[in-house]
Amino acid sequence: MLENNFSKIILESGTDEAGRGCLAGPVTAAAVILPFDFENAILNDSKQLSEKIREKLRPIIEQQAISFAVTHLEPLVIDEINILNASIKAMQESILKLHPKPEYIIVDGNAPLIHKKGIKNRGGKIFTATELEILNSIPNTSIVKGDSKFMSIAAASVLAKTYRDEYMNRIHEEFPMYNWKQNKGYPTKEHREAIRKYGITKYHRITFRLLPEQYSFDF
Repeated sequence: MLENNFSKIILESGTDEAGRGCLAGPVTAAAVILPFDFENAILNDSKQLSEKIREKLRPIIEQQAISFAVTHLEPLVIDEINILNASIKAMQESILKLHPKPEYIIVDGNAPLIHKKGIKNRGGKIFTATELEILNSIPNTSIVKGDSKFMSIAAASVLAKTYRDEYMNRIHEEFPMYNWKQNKGYPTKEHREAIRKYGITKYHRITFRLLPEQYSFDF
């Protein structure tokens, strides 16, 4: 079973994202504060779980969490500020939605939640001075493979993945030729062949290398 807490502070939030490597759709982040005594033997990094298990875990997390939040950042924002900044911004936005406010944050990966040069306050939600103060005031630690070590990060990874999958299933109905219901926007051979045949949509990330022979579409 994963560890329950990193900082030994009760109101500790884990945060993670899903969809960084996709050609289409949002990058989705979640933040979760779990009870200090939360236990679940199945919970793990969402990438290590089947869709059925993720869907089973989602209501457990939502019902037992002290607080949770999910944020989608759309392709226009990703193209404006780049995928790394968009991933971090989505996590920051999710943290600000938590009530009560976390007293410590653990982040999956090696990128800091707050860049040493400060928060990039553009693209997506524009933070108020109060929100910037909140984000800057909460101590945080980035943990490589944190989603396979700590339950709150794993819980965030499950929520981010399941909410993003729902989003891709919805927009699949609008553009079924890309089969997003199956590939979720990732760069599969089928997805790239559909881009070559039908072109791109408002959901594609135009700054990404959508086809192997090109780096971006020109408009």
